[in-house]
Amino acid sequence: MTDLSHYRNIGIFAHVDAGKTTTTERILKLTGKIHKTGEVHDGAATTDFMEQEQERGITIQSAATTCYWRDHRFNIIDTPGHVDFTVEVYRSLKVLDGGVGVFCGSGGVEPQSETNWRYANESEVARVIFVNKLDRMGADFLRVVGQVKDVLGANPLVMCLPIGIEEDFVGLVDLLERKAYVWDDSGLPENFEIVDIPADMVDKVEQYREQMIETALEQDDDLLMAYMEGEEPSIEDVKRCIRKGTIALDFFPTYCGSAFKNKGVQMVLDAVVDYLPCPTDVKPQPLTDENGDETGDHAIVSTEESLKALAFKIMDDRFGALTFVRIYSGVLEKGTTILNSFTGKTERIGRMVEMHADDRNEIDRAQAGDIIAIVGMKNVQTGHTLCDVKNPVTLEPMIFPEPVISIAVKPKDKGGSEKMGVAIGKMIAEDPSFRVETDEDSGETILKGMGELHLDIKVDILNRTYGVDLIVGQPQVAYRETITTPCEDSYTHKKQSGGSGQFGKIDYRIKPGEPGSGFVFTSSVVGGNVPKEFFPAIEKGFKGMMDEGPLAGYPVLDVEVELYDGGFHAVDSSAVAFEIAAKGAFRQSMPKAGPQIIEPIMKVDVYTPEDHVGDVIGDLNRRRGMIKDQEAGVTGVRIKADVPLSEMFGYIGHLRTMTSGRGQFSMEFAHYMPCPQNIATDVIAAAKELKEAK
Repeated sequence: MTDLSHYRNIGIFAHVDAGKTTTTERILKLTGKIHKTGEVHDGAATTDFMEQEQERGITIQSAATTCYWRDHRFNIIDTPGHVDFTVEVYRSLKVLDGGVGVFCGSGGVEPQSETNWRYANESEVARVIFVNKLDRMGADFLRVVGQVKDVLGANPLVMCLPIGIEEDFVGLVDLLERKAYVWDDSGLPENFEIVDIPADMVDKVEQYREQMIETALEQDDDLLMAYMEGEEPSIEDVKRCIRKGTIALDFFPTYCGSAFKNKGVQMVLDAVVDYLPCPTDVKPQPLTDENGDETGDHAIVSTEESLKALAFKIMDDRFGALTFVRIYSGVLEKGTTILNSFTGKTERIGRMVEMHADDRNEIDRAQAGDIIAIVGMKNVQTGHTLCDVKNPVTLEPMIFPEPVISIAVKPKDKGGSEKMGVAIGKMIAEDPSFRVETDEDSGETILKGMGELHLDIKVDILNRTYGVDLIVGQPQVAYRETITTPCEDSYTHKKQSGGSGQFGKIDYRIKPGEPGSGFVFTSSVVGGNVPKEFFPAIEKGFKGMMDEGPLAGYPVLDVEVELYDGGFHAVDSSAVAFEIAAKGAFRQSMPKAGPQIIEPIMKVDVYTPEDHVGDVIGDLNRRRGMIKDQEAGVTGVRIKADVPLSEMFGYIGHLRTMTSGRGQFSMEFAHYMPCPQNIATDVIAAAKELKEAK
């Protein structure tokens, strides 16, 4: 039986280009997992094994690997940084116990770092921070520490200080041990020597060490009192306090270095062992009922408990479908039969493997705390719970964001349709934020995703991996409709045609709901004018009509319906009659309630060199953007704005032209807002044209 206190399930996450994958490569090299380091810019990184990742130098899907350091087993997941793939980060954080947040020494806290940090806070994942790329122009460790405080609202606990900066960066001072580590120019991680702390740094080291020890000892009142009275705590005591505070998310031990130059990565590995939680240190996962409400029970991490595991990722590769599973409790053995509590079906476990990016080791047994992959499971999807047949349970499910952008595609030749259907089926299983619909009238396939890059990659995968040549339409915006004015109305459904008739009368109020509320149904009927048993049918009738609004047929958001009176017939009234009445009421009253088209607004974060700020802001204004904030950094300016998605197509090309290729941006969905009248008119006209064409 493996000792769970020697397990660390960690993820490495950060903004695009902060050096996550490079850091993972260095960790694999240092732990002896690989013998030659692969570089991202050469397309040779171990965890970037998709063709698209190697070409673009970005991580698209999270990759899992296992390695060992100081007799501890690390299950590591390298996650993507790009905002279009945040679903990969979100689902990885869901099954991890700890994380390493990587920040760029010159770029600092960038837009995507904020989103990932927010996800990690929501998942209550303990983290250590690694400020990378200190050898770069404009790098400044303490500035980034300040940004972590100000921008992320986090409490970084500085554990080391850099010796030199930019091209003079040679090593680090470990504050706790008061040791200076200096690397030579060979670029090998093991080629360092321990030297005296540089004379000009002694005072600074003592100042930061004192701050660090005081913050750490706040976790133990007795030690803090003794320290205040002049008693120096032992290093073991300080480490114990840092571990306690890190797991409680009170602070985040913060390290620095340069992964590319192999400086400082060992300290991060030591910190993972010393301060990040093992599977038994974290709050156990809550169990839920069929509706997703918590039952109050938890999946206790123990091999003695019955099996509870979560499928968090499906990946299709040359060996068939792989289901990545985090085991929370119990033991999973090859050949056993397990229950999928979501589908109610049982499956037999065939092959189980321990992953190393796209290589694998066959195993016969896995236990609580493990992250493994199972080969060839049939009916399992992301978020499903796998459990003991005799003890069915459901773990808290995952919630995925709604897509905001769609494109129409069709195969160039007839034979491609079937191929495309099979491929898309596999891709949907792999990526829950990717949706597909078929337009019944035009026969086109509509792909929906989180952004242009997301869909671009999907089309590329269809083309190259599955050999489907596609004709791709223009990107379409996910417009919605809502109402602006309250409306009180009445509707009677009456049908008499021999035999029993149908009768249902409803008096109701329709009014705009709170933004983000979707559809809300309430009833204030007093007395028995409408019997209670018909309320669900009335709600179902209204809700069923929300998919198609009165203006352009887009789904309707944020509407409240209150049923306040009505009438029924002892014989002719039925649930069906009241459902039909509700549908008729929706058609009758929506046009009276001031319907309007609303459009998705994106939170856009642009990074530009200083001399192009005016051009970028002017361009965002022309795109109907609302500038929210601008922040000057050492190497450029960050501009935050809210911009309608419809104005952002092809933006990266414009930005690169304006900034001579140096600008970057990221965007994510923020909220819906009313469309200006002229744009709404165009949207309605386009929808009408499409309808007529069909």
